[in-house]
Amino acid sequence: SKNQEKNEAKRKAKMEKFLAKQAAKQASAANTASSAPKKDKKKTKEAQPAAAAAPAVPTIVTPKGDKKDMSQPMAPAYDPTAVEASWYEWWEKQGFFDPKTMPNGDISPKGKFVISTPPPNVTGKLHIGHALFIAIQDSLVRWNRMRGLTTLFVPGSDHAGISTQVVVEKQLYKQNLTRHDLGREAFVSKVWDWKEEYGRTIMGQIRLLGASYDWTRERFTLDEVLSRATFETFVRLYDDGIIYRSSRLVNWCHKLNTTLSNLEVENLEIPGRTLMSVPGYPANEKFEFGVLVHFAYKVEDSDERIVVATTRIETMLGDTAIAVHPDDERYKHLHGKFVTHPFVDRRIPIIADAEGVDMQFGTGAVKITPAHDPNDYQMGKRHNLEFINLLNDDGTYNENAGPYAGMLRFHVRKQIVEDLKAKGLYVNTTENPMTVPICEKSKDIIEPMMKPQWWVRCKELAQPAIQAVRDGRLEITPQASEKEWFRWLENIQDWCVSRQLWWGHRIPAYFVRIAGQENDPADDSFWVVGRTEDEARKRAAEKFPGVEFELEQDPDVLDTWFSSGLWPFAVMGWPENTEDFKKYYPTTLLETGWDILFFWVARMVMLGMYLTGEVPFSKVFCHAMVRDAHGRKMSKSLGNVIDPVDVINGITLPELFAKLESGNLDPREVSKAKAGQKEDFPNGIPQCGSDALRFALCAYTSAGRDVNLNILRVDGYRKFCNKLWNATRFALMKLGDDFVPSAETTISGKESLAERWILHRLNAAARDVNAALNEMNFMAATTSVHSFWLYELCDVYIEYIKPITEPEARNSALQTLYTCLDQGLKLLHPFMPYVTEELWQRLPRRASETSPSISLAAFPEPREDYDNSQAVADFELVTSIAKAGRSLTASYNVLSKSTFYISNANTAIFEFTSAQANGIATLIKGCQTISALKPGEAVPAGCAVVSVNDEVSMHLLVRGRVDIEQEVSNLEKKIAKTTKLKDSLLAKTNIANYESTVPEDVREANSTKLSNYDAEVEALQTAIKTFLTLKGSE
Repeated sequence: SKNQEKNEAKRKAKMEKFLAKQAAKQASAANTASSAPKKDKKKTKEAQPAAAAAPAVPTIVTPKGDKKDMSQPMAPAYDPTAVEASWYEWWEKQGFFDPKTMPNGDISPKGKFVISTPPPNVTGKLHIGHALFIAIQDSLVRWNRMRGLTTLFVPGSDHAGISTQVVVEKQLYKQNLTRHDLGREAFVSKVWDWKEEYGRTIMGQIRLLGASYDWTRERFTLDEVLSRATFETFVRLYDDGIIYRSSRLVNWCHKLNTTLSNLEVENLEIPGRTLMSVPGYPANEKFEFGVLVHFAYKVEDSDERIVVATTRIETMLGDTAIAVHPDDERYKHLHGKFVTHPFVDRRIPIIADAEGVDMQFGTGAVKITPAHDPNDYQMGKRHNLEFINLLNDDGTYNENAGPYAGMLRFHVRKQIVEDLKAKGLYVNTTENPMTVPICEKSKDIIEPMMKPQWWVRCKELAQPAIQAVRDGRLEITPQASEKEWFRWLENIQDWCVSRQLWWGHRIPAYFVRIAGQENDPADDSFWVVGRTEDEARKRAAEKFPGVEFELEQDPDVLDTWFSSGLWPFAVMGWPENTEDFKKYYPTTLLETGWDILFFWVARMVMLGMYLTGEVPFSKVFCHAMVRDAHGRKMSKSLGNVIDPVDVINGITLPELFAKLESGNLDPREVSKAKAGQKEDFPNGIPQCGSDALRFALCAYTSAGRDVNLNILRVDGYRKFCNKLWNATRFALMKLGDDFVPSAETTISGKESLAERWILHRLNAAARDVNAALNEMNFMAATTSVHSFWLYELCDVYIEYIKPITEPEARNSALQTLYTCLDQGLKLLHPFMPYVTEELWQRLPRRASETSPSISLAAFPEPREDYDNSQAVADFELVTSIAKAGRSLTASYNVLSKSTFYISNANTAIFEFTSAQANGIATLIKGCQTISALKPGEAVPAGCAVVSVNDEVSMHLLVRGRVDIEQEVSNLEKKIAKTTKLKDSLLAKTNIANYESTVPEDVREANSTKLSNYDAEVEALQTAIKTFLTLKGSE
């Protein structure tokens, strides 16, 4: 029910809070201990991360790929290092992660589940965001594999053109070298070395996280298979007129010396005048942004002036027109006339343009710089204006800037204002809110520049991608991401795919230089494309027959997202019609971060539909962004980027510092990052293990967009692993070496109430977990299985069956315990693969269980014979009585050797509580004896009481152990409080037309509450009499 779900959520929240508090206390205690003075005056050692207790049994070394020896005794405590060792190598060697097909090679009748993993960049090690998508995806893959679907989880990595080249160039810079010192071939070889090193590191991290990839199908975006697909795509799109070459405005990053797509540019909003640092200039030199500089142009052969304004005054050197509105009376007499440029020898026409000029804004006159502004570019095209490029690739001004040639662009900005003042042309400077385009990678200020580049026409590619979502062939979750999908694709612009880099797929386009001619590379007619140079040469010969020519390949590489956009089908062998392509494409799911929905996902859908005719996946799930515990975006300079391996293995604060020092951060940023680490991880990061990290990341995942990761919560789930360990260890001792589980999981019909209850709760967990995973509600799935293990199996059932000694009843209870362990571990396995495999391998096997590994065992499904709502209702009374008992012991501080009496209103309830008394006793810590009283039987004198309902009350013997006068006073206060509640409810039931206006279920609930209030008051009054009697007898 909804109330039960709310209660479960509350219990989960309380437990999470408790675990975090406990972890915080331990961290605080460790910190205090580390700073306490030592009597021997030895130097205080740095506090070490908390770690699980080392096993008392000897560690057995397992040869790589062999199965772990489970005949050794279990360690007394959970140790993630020991538990998570060896299993992955065994899984991989046994081929458990290969897709399981029918004997004839067909997909399972239950269907297929295929994910081509988002390939991580080979720029360095994985961060916690990668761990999140691995945890989510692998949970789904393992769940579907256990459900019997043919599953394929394809691994791989991305060459990440800009990012990887920048990282390697930084390494060279430390040696006072540049890529140009090495040359293209040697530099690319150097980057391949980097890829091999960090590619191995990344794949090691992925294995540590337990991702069940089919490693036989591992791909890299620059490998032979993906490269063939990339060149095939380029040539096909060129032949179809979708890829074209054109000299247009691009986003130019001077720091990286390359073009960027619009998606790689961050737009920084500034409210007004702001001084900013710019990469490539001294750190203490600031430049002014967020202002409008007003200045005047002199009208040729006249004393008139036209005042214009600009946020980028340095671009006035490239002005080729002044635009006014054709209806603006102020300037009609100037149409067709010219102004003179004050710094270069240029006549600038005054043009009329109704589309691009707002006569109400500013002076109504606009300076036009077509080669350095997107809006001006369009006006330049409309009026056939001259396009004058001012900039060199390195950010200096070229010869077109006249006296400013050779100066850096922002030095020109400062100087030109001074020169305008000297000529009397400067008017004023006013504040102006504006957007500053910033390079996502280098933080340089982006400059619009004219460059001949390769472009993809996106409009016709976008329409099928839009329609696929509208008609339901592609589902995007959460809903907000779907709305953004439409907004972006409906307004999509052509995509520049040229990048001025050396690392990446070199563009398969060739300039044909004809002997004896001065061919211009800017002339598109002299270019050919080819999958290979031989094909390009053949095409050139057909295009220019009978002439001698040389081919010069475009030195640029393709945008990384171009090859990544082919990922889901290229990894299957496309353009070849391979068996994998026929069998596993389209894939099932694309799970990724919402921040690359357009960088990557949209492009995969557009290219996939165009090239294969299929939507590449049927569902897109956009997971949350991982932030630190304070809600801040993770950044190396803040020191809050978390390596998942550090969470798995634990790391000290000095070791965290050492990692910062060996990285690529600027020395000033290292100091800032160290301060952040010292604040967030004063004792380092505790060892949590892979299972706890995976479970925590899934437990955090909901429809929201931010995950504020608290390491203490991850540590709390390590403690949960310890609970699993101890519960299974205790259960195995109870089962004994000679225990033989029933051949099947069917019930016998002789199960006790507690057994029927726990099987129902197991069934509910199976139903909830399956439903939640089907909806990709990972928070609900983890909550359900966590609650079953912690609050129902461990806290209740295992305790409840401890006193059972009668052989038949004991065997039945143990059979049910075995079922819960077996099925409970299977429910947990998708989230916690290592500890569940370790514990499951220690369990005896049913005759019907043939799976060699829990990863291939059947996932629990809800079953009708386990459903028992009556058992739940009956057992609810048991837990309510126990809860009342615990409340009494806490209220009266009788925490040991407590004696209880259960008073019963009728024979049926007496028989029930009598039968359950021993079990109830196990649920009350410190309970020595508990007795059920027959209806009408007097409660011994000196007892405190709590009413459970109108038929049952729980009494605690307190005579001689409490202050009677104080207790009577407390009881009178409780009576007053209960009476007040009753009177308040009675007032609500005494309204006019109560019977006809209030729903029946509400009236029944109110009636039950009133009855319970009466019973509670009666029980409290009886308790007072008992105390007074007790007092009189003393």
